Amino acid sequence: MEWITTSTILEGLSDQANREAWQRLVARFRRPIQAFCRRTGHNEADAEDIAQETLASFAEAYRNGKYDRSKGRLSRWLFGIAFRVALSKRRSMLRRAALTPQAESLSWIDDVEDEAATRSWDEEWERSLLELCLQRVRQEVEPATMRAFELVMAADRTPAQAALELGVPVKAVYNAKYTVLKRLRELRANLEEVV
Repeated sequence: MEWITTSTILEGLSDQANREAWQRLVARFRRPIQAFCRRTGHNEADAEDIAQETLASFAEAYRNGKYDRSKGRLSRWLFGIAFRVALSKRRSMLRRAALTPQAESLSWIDDVEDEAATRSWDEEWERSLLELCLQRVRQEVEPATMRAFELVMAADRTPAQAALELGVPVKAVYNAKYTVLKRLRELRANLEEVV
């Protein structure tokens, strides 16, 4: 997997003919947008539509110079676009539903609060970035190092239990945890670095 920073993706977007930049944008940001939409009650098809519309709006606005880093993080700007698109989709669904007998079953659509939506977005954004960083770390470290890290962090084993299971010294498990966490922090910082 090629490691591409957000800055690199954004630089490529300035050229509308750069299909590779568009593909990278979609690969990086579609998943958290779709997950956010599903968590706010949209079905899979609607979540995909919202993600596509959000990314297209994002790319156009970026090309038109509307992103100002001094006003906040890129993820916040993207969230604002996704939230507006998702709300518009909800309102459209409500208008259509009002004409059908199932309109009452869609009343939850109006109950999404900005604060809850922001929390949901932040969780999906962080989860997406963590998954991306973990994929990269898996390519960079030895499988035994990754396994030790996963046993301690994901499988809730103590370092001693993980060492016993892997047949390595406890110090090796601590070193694995340190190595992976350090690299994850570096990659995470690098991902959202926008110059």
